[in-house]
Amino acid sequence: MAQSIDELMEAANYCAVHLEMRDDYTPVSPGFVPWQEGYRGAPTNEGSRNWRKLVAKTVARGVSIRRARIVSEPLSDYVQYEYDITSDHNIKAGEQVSWLPRGRASEIMLPGNDFWIFDNRIVMFQLFAGNGAFVDATVTETPEVVARCVDAFEAIWTRSIPHDEYRPAT
Repeated sequence: MAQSIDELMEAANYCAVHLEMRDDYTPVSPGFVPWQEGYRGAPTNEGSRNWRKLVAKTVARGVSIRRARIVSEPLSDYVQYEYDITSDHNIKAGEQVSWLPRGRASEIMLPGNDFWIFDNRIVMFQLFAGNGAFVDATVTETPEVVARCVDAFEAIWTRSIPHDEYRPAT
C-alpha cells in the first residue's frame, strides 16, 4: 500500500480531503519564513511548487480535493499565513478550501489529529509536536476509523465557510 501523501494522491480515483485543526505548523517552513519577512505571494520553494503541480495533475484526472481548516480567531500568525496564500497556492492549483471558526466546531466529534482521507477508504493521520513540527504519519484502512473520519470531515465541511467568503475575526 502507498504510504506517502504524494503516492496516496497519485493513487486516488475520485476524492481526497484534508482536515487541519492546529493553530501552528512547522515553524521554519520554507514558505512561512519569507511570509514573516513580508513576502505575500504563493510560496516559491520547491516543495510548494511540487505540491501545486501534484494537485493540478490530480484534479485534472477528475479527483476532487477539499481542505477544511478549523481555526482559532483571531488567527495565529501561521494560520494567517495560510489564509494569505490560500488563493494563490491552494485554490489556483485546484483545491477547494473552507474555514470553520473553532467555536462553530464544538458539537462535532473529531479525531485527535489532522488527517487526509483518500477515496473514502484510506486515512492518513498526521502527527505534530507541540511547536508545530511534523513528527510522523500513520495510515489506516480500518472501516470504522475511516467512517468516523469521513463523518467528521463532512460535518466540518457542511458548517465551514468557503475561502472566498471567509473573513477572519480580529
